[in-house]
Amino acid sequence: MRVRETARGWTAVWLVVLALAQAAALLLVWRFAVHTRLGQWLDTVALTGNRIGQDRIDGPVDRILNAMSVVSLLVATGVIGFIALIRGRKALAVTATLLVAGANGTTQLLKHYLVRPDFGIDPERAAAGNSLPSGHAAVAASVAIALILVLPAKLRVPGAYLGGAYAAAAGVATLSAGWHRPSDAVAAYLIVGGWAAVGGLTLLFFQRERAEVSTADAHRVAAAVLGVGGVLALVASAFALTWLAARSGTPADELARRPLLIGYAGSAAGIVGTIAVVAALVLAVVHRLVPRVKG
Repeated sequence: MRVRETARGWTAVWLVVLALAQAAALLLVWRFAVHTRLGQWLDTVALTGNRIGQDRIDGPVDRILNAMSVVSLLVATGVIGFIALIRGRKALAVTATLLVAGANGTTQLLKHYLVRPDFGIDPERAAAGNSLPSGHAAVAASVAIALILVLPAKLRVPGAYLGGAYAAAAGVATLSAGWHRPSDAVAAYLIVGGWAAVGGLTLLFFQRERAEVSTADAHRVAAAVLGVGGVLALVASAFALTWLAARSGTPADELARRPLLIGYAGSAAGIVGTIAVVAALVLAVVHRLVPRVKG
């Protein structure tokens, strides 16, 4: 019993660290992307670069974005809760539902109350004001992460891959369609990751004595693949945006095709890398949050 309580304690500490780290990352993304000239310029270059090859991807992008609505979110949340309930996990059903609602509610509140200063970097979109975080990215990511929590152990890995891929596609699609800046999607994923950590703490608190954590349910390889892939994508994004930053004296609409393409591709890599790391962190610890039940 003492060993089990110690393991739960360390898991709780890890979840608190993750929640604080993602909150700090969100603050940094907001301060840099919204409140600095360089951050606004990099976002604007990525949005300007989305016109390269846009005709070829308009169809798939529209289908991905149009599939996300309030109704679809409610249906997805209902399905997530139903999966948890048919597994006999009432606390899991409530927690997963609160994760989706909390992440999307936080996204809408921040988008409404955060202010975007006008540095004259993007006059075409200045009137639109703040767009961080992305609601579409938050919807896709919250559903994907909640699915990782509620799916049985045998289905978690394919669920994590498919859900993560869909969330990444949704984030890149908002950039490709010109609906959101890349920092908007990254911020949304960090909000979902923070709520996932809070949800994990809730599940630990309500974990019953019959809970039996099994290493057979751990997904180390899949989590490592997602995590390493995500980190590599983030490193590639950092290199691309660092190269681009050296040209920040040029207005975005006057840049040549190459820097525009690098800005778009580097930002897309940052979006993909962020959701991959968030999904990997959840997948690595989910077997401790939703363990087997003795008997």
